[in-house]
Amino acid sequence: MLNILVTGSNGQLARCIKDFVNQESQIKFFFKNSTDLDITNSEIVKSFFENQHIDFCINCAAYTAVDKAESDIDAASKVNVLGARNLATECSKVNAKLIHVSTDFVFNGSKSTAYIETDDTNPESVYGLTKLKGEVEIQKHLPEHFIIRTSWLYSEYGNNFLKTMLRLSNERESLSVVSDQIGTPTYAKDLAEVILKIIKLNSDNYGLYHFSNEGVASWYDFAQAIFDENQKELKLSPIKTSNYPTPAKRPPFSVLDKDKIKECFQIEIPHWRDSLKKAISNLNNISK
Repeated sequence: MLNILVTGSNGQLARCIKDFVNQESQIKFFFKNSTDLDITNSEIVKSFFENQHIDFCINCAAYTAVDKAESDIDAASKVNVLGARNLATECSKVNAKLIHVSTDFVFNGSKSTAYIETDDTNPESVYGLTKLKGEVEIQKHLPEHFIIRTSWLYSEYGNNFLKTMLRLSNERESLSVVSDQIGTPTYAKDLAEVILKIIKLNSDNYGLYHFSNEGVASWYDFAQAIFDENQKELKLSPIKTSNYPTPAKRPPFSVLDKDKIKECFQIEIPHWRDSLKKAISNLNNISK
């Protein structure tokens, strides 16, 4: 029986992992939110690891309010940097393996081809910088780690672009969405499945990986696909990022190259449009 700690249990990725619990009879999960386990408090984390035999830790906890982070640097740093370090430190003491989720925001988006794991990082937002510093802390304190960078995460849970677009489609007759930020939407349930596969393989291919769904899209493309799939009729207009200023700067291009993770773990990754169909179907079933 494997004992797996999942932090950030209220977030969409952890909730997607929770959907697989009934299929994993050989795994005991410990789902913890910030109230149950404050990962920014080293003594609390230390006590938890001393009292529970943990084989794997999946760190889904993160400060993800990208724009708010620009004026709330301390809070973002506590969760994304200190929290990551505390988990890595305690995993190291008990020989537990850490799977940590990071972001495409560690890049500035100046490339025109998909980012590989060895590309230079140059975040231009507080969120991206703190997530990168969290990666560095893990690499420093724990050799047995998997860091998975992902992008444009959405699901039927929590607050995300999919749910925001569907809500707005019920409130408005027209909508403008940015069309010059290019990346790949990622269904959190696909990422959850890959994380659990890595655990069950008991792989020692530690290191840094990129994961998103296949394909390329703009936020405008993503929105249009959401409305088409859910048969929503409204006027959708493309706009430039410069016409929609935000406190945090977004990478204009953040497509991730997935060759490494596909080869190391022998996985096939669905196209983002196919996964979107599944997500909307699941969301509609939940709302019935």
